[in-house]
Amino acid sequence: MITPPQAKRALALSDEALMLECDEQFFIASGPGGQHRNKTETGVRLTHRPTGLTVTATERRSQLQNRGAALERLRGVLTKLSFVAEKRIATKPSRGSKRRRLEGKKITSEKKQNRRGGSDW
Repeated sequence: MITPPQAKRALALSDEALMLECDEQFFIASGPGGQHRNKTETGVRLTHRPTGLTVTATERRSQLQNRGAALERLRGVLTKLSFVAEKRIATKPSRGSKRRRLEGKKITSEKKQNRRGGSDW
């Protein structure tokens, strides 16, 4: 499990330092792009060792552009993981809001009672 402090620490690093913490793999990316894409290893897979996150980029024909895209994705995932939700505090409704809510319920109840009033046939 990745903790938010780990993710924040990794986000604070420069691109070069973050790349030093990653294992980089290159592979042949399938799909459209012609012979250049089908015969060269342009796909990039980055695995961040401290957190275990893995991201891939295969949409470009250039290995350099895919490396940049994978780094952007890694930073995006780390940003999501670094978010800590604020603790919610339970609050009591005020006396005025209780009164307004009950008045609304009473009016709705009266409308419904009037709808099903007996028919005088």
